[in-house]
Amino acid sequence: MILVTGATGAVGREVAAQLAAAGPVRILARRPERLTVRGDGVEVVQGEYGDRTALDRALRGVDSVFLVTNSPTEPDDERVAAAAAAADVRHLVKLSMMAVEEPGADDFITRRQRENEEAIRQSGVPWTFVRPRTFMSNTLSWAPGIRAAGVVRALYGDAPVACVDPRDVATVAVAALTGTGHEGRAYAVSGPEAITAREQTAQLSRLLGRPLRFEELGVEAARTALLAKYPRPVAEAFLESAERQREGAKAAVVPTVQELTGRQASSYHVWSADHADAFAAE
Repeated sequence: MILVTGATGAVGREVAAQLAAAGPVRILARRPERLTVRGDGVEVVQGEYGDRTALDRALRGVDSVFLVTNSPTEPDDERVAAAAAAADVRHLVKLSMMAVEEPGADDFITRRQRENEEAIRQSGVPWTFVRPRTFMSNTLSWAPGIRAAGVVRALYGDAPVACVDPRDVATVAVAALTGTGHEGRAYAVSGPEAITAREQTAQLSRLLGRPLRFEELGVEAARTALLAKYPRPVAEAFLESAERQREGAKAAVVPTVQELTGRQASSYHVWSADHADAFAAE
């Protein structure tokens, strides 16, 4: 049995769906009503990382775990790793981030993920780290502005990033969960090309058949927008990450999807075509 956490997020949802298509899967969910993965082979345990009783119940009889960090401030990974060790789980696959292996990255979120990875190493549970680059699905945050005014507002329009389709990240994670020889490995995962926000806007414009305008936000405007959604340490981490992207630190392409799945990683063109309805005019 495999336990999936974070199944309402882009990657966790796809991991759960891929596993459910092949056999039984268990999902730990704080709010089960938000789950879209259902079926006869899907077992749901209601609970959260801070509830050890629920964790123990979810981990009973489990061989492998897919772990998505829920909070940048709570010790979620430590809690899951400790409970997994007590339950004799044989393999823990953690969704991390590519920045943890980059010396120039020292923002709050990256530091926390490094700490999370170390906690899992220290737990004694055999581990695999899946470290993706920025998700293509992050551009869904542009949808309200595109639908209402035909405009994309973002920092650093000419900063390249080898963003990745969350479905590809999930496929890599499933390969690690169901295959052999992945313990003790860390897999960086990128898309097939580096692309800028202006280029993404142009692709969306062609896809939607309507003109879209890109407006570059200043740093202070971006900070104000981020602080309206996130605590200050998280907002500042996003700004530091954007600066690294502007400097070219996120442009590298890695072949992990091809190596682990036997197919090319999906392009932003493919991802956006599959999600065109989210950007369509109201």
